[in-house]
Amino acid sequence: MKDFVDGTAFSAEQGMRARKLFAAVVLAALDDAIADDRKYGNGPDQIARWARSRDGREVLSCAGIDPTERVVEGLMAFVARGVRTSVALSREESERRNAAGERPEAA
Repeated sequence: MKDFVDGTAFSAEQGMRARKLFAAVVLAALDDAIADDRKYGNGPDQIARWARSRDGREVLSCAGIDPTERVVEGLMAFVARGVRTSVALSREESERRNAAGERPEAA
């Protein structure tokens, strides 16, 4: 019985690590789309095309994100704001938003 519990815990831990890896891929895709938006002006279109593609839907699913049209619209809005993911996820940005009274939006 103990081996089963250890095996289950190990599998769950591996699953969480895999989910974090795919979440990092989503963040990288967002950063790439933001860079495209600054350079070419087509960032929201690029992230929407990727998120609606077969590979994009698979990556979003593996990251634990339901690949619905609402999610695609949120990703597009995030890219349109132009704030890099590292900055948007930082504590300073969160504190700045709270001080300014802005509503934090989920991507």
